[in-house]
This record gives sequence, C-alpha cells and structure tokens, in this order.
Amino acid sequence: MTAIPQGRTRRAALVSAMCALVVGLGAGCSEDPDAGTNGVGKLPAAQIQAKTKTAAGSVDAVRLSGTVVTSGRTYKLDMRLKDEGGTGSVTSQGASFHLLRVGEQLFLKADAAFWKHEDGTSDGKGDDTDTAAADKLDGKYVKVPAGDPSYKKFSVFTDKDLLLDGLLTLHGSVKTDGHHEQGGVRTIRITGDGGDGGTLDVSLEGKPYPLRLVRAGGAGTLSFSSWGEDFALEEPAQGETVDYGKQLPTS
Repeated sequence: MTAIPQGRTRRAALVSAMCALVVGLGAGCSEDPDAGTNGVGKLPAAQIQAKTKTAAGSVDAVRLSGTVVTSGRTYKLDMRLKDEGGTGSVTSQGASFHLLRVGEQLFLKADAAFWKHEDGTSDGKGDDTDTAAADKLDGKYVKVPAGDPSYKKFSVFTDKDLLLDGLLTLHGSVKTDGHHEQGGVRTIRITGDGGDGGTLDVSLEGKPYPLRLVRAGGAGTLSFSSWGEDFALEEPAQGETVDYGKQLPTS
C-alpha cells in the first residue's frame, strides 16, 4: 500500500480544521442545504409546485389554520378537513362560530349573540322575537339548508379538495426563494412574481407537503399541518340540532 506523504496529511488536517472553524462561524464549508432532505429543493420551482400539489392531493386529511380574505371580509380559520367533510372554527368581524359538514349535511353552531346580531353586527333594534329565536339557537347545531346562500358561502371552508386546489396556486412567474424553516421543519420556498403572486413553503422532510402559504394581494396567510392524520367526523346528536325553518340570518 502506498504511504500518504506527511505533508499532504497535515494539509488535509489543516483544511478540515479551517472548515470546522468556518462552519462554527456560520458561513459553512461547501455545505449542501439539501443533504438528508427529500430532494425537492434541487428542482425547478414549477416542478416543486407540481410535486407539492400531488403530495397534498394524495392524503385524506389535513389541518388548515390562519386567515383568508375574500369579498373584502377576513375569516380566521382553524379547520380539520378530509374527503368526507370537515369541522372547525371560523371567526369574522369579531363573531365566532363552529362549522361541521358530514357528506352533504352542513351544520353551523354559534352563541345567541351571533344569531341575534346577524353574524356579529348589531343595529340595536332587535325585538323580543329575535331574542327568543337567538336563545333557541344558542349553542345548538343549526342545519343549513342546501338551497340557502349560507350553504355555499360556508361549505367551501369545509371542502378539502376545493380549498387546496384554489389555494396552492401561485400567480405569475414561479421561482425558488431559498431554504427556510417552518415549525422546526426545513422548507424550500417558492414565490410567484417575486412574492407579489404569493409564497409557499414546501417541506424538505418526508413528503413535500405545503406547510405555509402567503396568498397574493394580502389575501391571507395559512398554515398546513397534520397531513394524513385521521379524525372523527359525525353528525351531531338529534338533541343538539335545531332546524331554523327559514333562511339563515347569516346570509
């Protein structure tokens, strides 16, 4: 076996020591940011976007939380979604309510103040009939008729596929924007039009699930978690349900 000259050994040791020092100072020494990852960080942005959509569509359940701005109104969401429906809380203009959809059946639960003030806004002119109706609905699951405008308005927040298809699209020219971290998970960030068309952080660990989305035009920021984690989804008991009997005041 050929002996390695001592000078070369000393030089190699010196290089290793200097590299360790540089790493300690935070600069790195030919460090690969994609080492030990799922590899999507090395792909073009368009391929990353396609892979994260495929990953998101391949699982049955996800938790979505954050804000969505639509039609000039901001909704704060904390929803658990799967193919059969969804459940969770929604807050808008200071009023909070709970949504539950099982198959085609949509239920809304809120306190008396929500129903009395029609989605949290009050003109101070409520009468005794309104108060009585609100008290009847307080804390109950109200079945939303399929033909009611509120059904279309709120059921979208419980539709996993519809939400993900609409949300996970960046607008404009899509490019990568470096390596980042979300909740302790390494990510690769992609942007549309330098961020004006939205930004999306994609997991570099495990499957390339989307973890955080900043929507274009200030239309909200959302986090995604609990990918593939199942949860119970059942219609409320009969004693917890009330039929409103007419168009809901939230429309």
